Order: sequence, then structure tokens, then C-alpha cells
Amino acid sequence: MRSIVSRVFPVQRHVVLVHGGAGLVPEASREAHARGCLAAARAGNLVLTRGGSALDAACEAVRVLEDDPSFNAGHGACLDETGHLALDAAVMDGASLAAGAVACLPAFANPVQIARKLLDVGGPVLLAGEGAELFAKTHGFVRADEAAMITTVARERLAEAKATGESAGFAGGTVGAVARDTSGHVAAATSTGGKTNKAKGRIGDSPLVGAGTYADDDEGAASGTGDGEAFIRLMLARHATLGLARGEDEAAKLTIAHLGDRLRALGGVILVSKEGRASFARNTVTMGYAVVGDSLEESGI
Repeated sequence: MRSIVSRVFPVQRHVVLVHGGAGLVPEASREAHARGCLAAARAGNLVLTRGGSALDAACEAVRVLEDDPSFNAGHGACLDETGHLALDAAVMDGASLAAGAVACLPAFANPVQIARKLLDVGGPVLLAGEGAELFAKTHGFVRADEAAMITTVARERLAEAKATGESAGFAGGTVGAVARDTSGHVAAATSTGGKTNKAKGRIGDSPLVGAGTYADDDEGAASGTGDGEAFIRLMLARHATLGLARGEDEAAKLTIAHLGDRLRALGGVILVSKEGRASFARNTVTMGYAVVGDSLEESGI
């Protein structure tokens, strides 16, 4: 397995950490990925400086990433085997343990906002396919023009995957954010197009509470990116926050080590502890990230 790259940042009163997906981002695209992550983290942190909640901040950061076609979420998301978008997203509030998630959602510009609405109305926690679409329309969301959301790169990757007979991952895949506000609350949000050429109806880890997304004020918050099936089988997001609860500053690194050791799988995770310490780890070649807090700003890939 590839060696693990990890970072642990100083404790902040308020902080937002985002990822732009673990994988292999082409050299020519890396600056754009880092720049996009920084814009998202800044947007989330601005919410916090204006008195918004950790949940508000995480959702806003992910919304910015969904709108950036450099990433595999919202505009620019990858295509399933039928050549269509099937979008997944989840949000979770660490204060109340409330969560909202959508899966196999057709073309809507910002799935994270639909997941947030599901949380706000009090459930169900997860809606998929036609049910998710009906919920979105009932609550005022307008279906987007799918052709306008699909990029040339997404079409090329689908053609490549079909030619090789593989269900390929997407470099710069799943996007996510974790946040901690000045009241000590944490939250997580994750959004993805999934895997290029994925089976129709396939649902990955991102919309599954405890697998790709998790937040609990008593533990911390996590958002994952990588081999979705492996994340589901290991319940990796909750595994990571339990490490934070045990006081492990290197919980992100230990979590990705577990992912590699147990299932020989690839991915990354971002975390924020209840104290406000952000961290991340990956065992992939790249993972765009950015962190912005009350005395911290950094981005990279």
C-alpha cells in the first residue's frame, strides 16, 4: 500500500476543513483543486465568523465545491453506467445527531442543500431515487438541466471506463467538509457523484451515516473519500470519530492505516475534534484540502 500522508493542525476556536477527493488528480489540475478547496473553506469559515453554526458552515463549504466543475459533485459529477448523474449527499449535526441524506438523486445543482432540508424537516434520514427527487421538488428545489451539469471530462472518463471494462474511480472525487463553531458544536457534510461507470442504483458511503459522514459533539466530525464499499464495510467515519473521542490526535492517520491494513483499500478522511483540532490523512497520491480557522489558513493537494 502507498504510504500515508497526514496532517494535524493547531486547535482553533472555530474552523472549517474541506477535502476535494482522494485519488490521482492530474498535475495540470492540482492548482485548480487546491484553489477550489480554499474558496470553499473560506466560505464556510465566513459563515462561522458571522455567527453561523458548524452545520451551516459545513453545508456552505460543500455547496461551493458542488458548484465547481473541477470536482466530482454537483456540476461536474461523474456518470453512471447509463450515462446519467446519480448524486449522493449527507449532512450531520453533532449537537443533535440529526442527519439528512439523499442518494441516487438525478440532476439537482446542490444535493447538499436537499440533504440539509431533509435534516431540517426531521426525517427520514435517507431518501433515494424517485423518493429523493419528489422530496426535493416538494420543498421548492428545481431539477437542473442534466446536460448543463455534465462536463466534457465526465463524458471522457465514462467512455474510458467502458472501453477498459472497469468501474473507475474519479480523481478529485467525493467532496466534504467538517466544521467546529465557537459554541463547541461540530458538523459534517459530504457530496459525490460516486464512481465513474457505477452500476445503476449503486449507493456509496457518502450518504450513509457512520460510513462516509458522521458528527457527534461528544466525539468530533468526519467526512471520507475513497473506496466507498470499503468505507461502508468498516463504518470508517464513525471509526475515526471514536478515535478522536479516545484523545488520539493521529486519529485520521490511524483510521486510514486501518483502511489499508484491513481491506487494502484507498481513501482519505478529514476530521475535526470537539476541541477544534482539524486533521486529515490519505493513502492516495493526492487529496485536495483546505483549512481555515480563526488563526489558520492553508491549502494543498
